[in-house]
Amino acid sequence: MAACALRRGLLSTVSKYNKKHAHRILSAVDSSSGFEVYRPRVQCRACGLSGGVQQRRFMSSRPEGKILETVGVFEAVKQHGKYETGQLFLHSVFGYRGIVLFPWHARLYDRDITPPMSDSKPDPPGAHGSKEVKGKTHTYYQVLIDTRDCPHISQRSQTEAVTFLANHDDSRALYAIPGLDYVSHEDILPYNSAEQAPIQHELFERFLMYNPAKAPPFTARDTLKAWQEKNHPWLELSDVHRETTENIRVTVIPFYMGMREAQNSHVYWWRYCIRLENMGNEVVQLRERHWRIFSLSGTLETVRGRGVVGREPVLSKEQPAFQYSSHVSLQAPSGHMWGTFRIERTDGSHFDVRIPPFSLESNKDDKAPPAGYTF
Repeated sequence: MAACALRRGLLSTVSKYNKKHAHRILSAVDSSSGFEVYRPRVQCRACGLSGGVQQRRFMSSRPEGKILETVGVFEAVKQHGKYETGQLFLHSVFGYRGIVLFPWHARLYDRDITPPMSDSKPDPPGAHGSKEVKGKTHTYYQVLIDTRDCPHISQRSQTEAVTFLANHDDSRALYAIPGLDYVSHEDILPYNSAEQAPIQHELFERFLMYNPAKAPPFTARDTLKAWQEKNHPWLELSDVHRETTENIRVTVIPFYMGMREAQNSHVYWWRYCIRLENMGNEVVQLRERHWRIFSLSGTLETVRGRGVVGREPVLSKEQPAFQYSSHVSLQAPSGHMWGTFRIERTDGSHFDVRIPPFSLESNKDDKAPPAGYTF
């Protein structure tokens, strides 16, 4: 309640201030170390106040030893067009600070929308349902995440990273570049800052340079352009799949990673990113997963297990989303995946949430290995 009172007072003061000034973004700062920590709040059930877009303010309740500090000034959300390289933003769901590197144009297959018969994608053999889904062009962004915010993104299984297959002569199967993410256009809350280095990430100064004559004032270095061009096949986001069951929305994004030879056979690798969102008010918990993996070679594999990536996340009104990434390999150049998540209500009852079927395609050049950190 003390935190609620503090936020009431701050919002009252801020609302009067905002009649004459721009909206500002506030974050908590450790007064002893000066380390800035952004911890957004969506809504407080006790007082009903929101720190989200309605007040155009992201504020934290005041932890011990923390004070509030301005991070930047919100800009108008773009309803049309795209954000440019160098755009600072807050993630509207996970709350972290980030900066846009470049956009991707993906095909979004939303099974919640009933499409006409043309321009649709049919279900794979054996998948649940027989509905064809129309793809719609949608903008996503490759972004850098501020490393100061990573410890506080509790709604994710790990700091998001882009994983690559290692080179053929490397003993590692996979390696990752942490702090890279893919963000949908509607999840971007743009802001600006007077700082010349507002984002802390080891690739920030390698990829971007400060240019006060531009808006936004950060432009791509040649290293970013070269890295994007060289790694385009492994970074590219092409298809996004979405489906909602009983107010639980599941979004899947598959990425082809390449092919490797193993014991005189070819093994094809994919990474897939899954986001679960509770669109309702009921608190639920993910308990089990059930996957069906079909390979072009004719095999159909079933995978069952507790939770996902060692977690059984709770989806509530305060923390409605959870996101994780995993990998799959096939001894065939293509296949399909689909399945269900077993969800438990607070009264102990269960229901199954459908994972939308998605294709595993390997239609990219396997000859050039990913460049990773090569500049």
